[in-house]
Amino acid sequence: MQPLTSPRSPLPTHPLPISECLTQKANDKGDRFKPTLRAAWQTLQKDFGIIFDRDPAAHHWLEVVCCYPGFHALLFYRLAHWLHDRRVTFLPRLISHLGRFLTGIEIHPGAVIGQGVFIDHGMGVVIGETAIVGDYCLIYQGVTLGGTGKETGKRHPTLGQHVVVGAGAKILGNIPVGDYARIGAGSIVLREVPAHCTAVGIPGRNICRTNTQTCPLEHGQVPDIEAVAIQALLDRIKSLEQQVQQLSQTKSTL
Repeated sequence: MQPLTSPRSPLPTHPLPISECLTQKANDKGDRFKPTLRAAWQTLQKDFGIIFDRDPAAHHWLEVVCCYPGFHALLFYRLAHWLHDRRVTFLPRLISHLGRFLTGIEIHPGAVIGQGVFIDHGMGVVIGETAIVGDYCLIYQGVTLGGTGKETGKRHPTLGQHVVVGAGAKILGNIPVGDYARIGAGSIVLREVPAHCTAVGIPGRNICRTNTQTCPLEHGQVPDIEAVAIQALLDRIKSLEQQVQQLSQTKSTL
């Protein structure tokens, strides 16, 4: 059994997704539940340890156990999802409902959430039935990973690894969000966000910085798309003024 992740420790790069962990089976029927329980415990360790990496206000393990609703919501979800995968009726939804009542965070038992996910503050977070959240994502309060109508099948977003979703952001529909992408606070995202890109605004517009990785806590680095557009116009005006000046000089020499 692996020890708990130490505070401020580096994040692993290729963790095993929870969807794979929870479906492992041993060859020996008598030990068929041991890999599942071991994987669930390892996932719980990562859910716990990531809080110290992501939240400077986390000082003691007892604070996390007693006072972090995002961690509590994941505990309820892990149990409900385990039962949901085994086609248990009613009980998974009841556990999910109890978790929402106690934490203010609604996670459908059918959603797939990876290891080391941190839901910070958490109040008002909604994660739909067919949503997929990759490993080590950071989700703030008021976030919705929702659908766009009454269609069936895959109808909720898929988040890659290390995605940051700012407070109040809405990602709607069956759209992918690539690894290391960032969703600005208050944005409404309705189309794909490539890896290493930032989506901001209503509707969300993508600004890509190829292979640029920033600290997930540096929210001030979200680009200002209006400032970028204005600067592009100013640069264009300057270029046109230079062309006009050159034409005037050429005309005066004729």
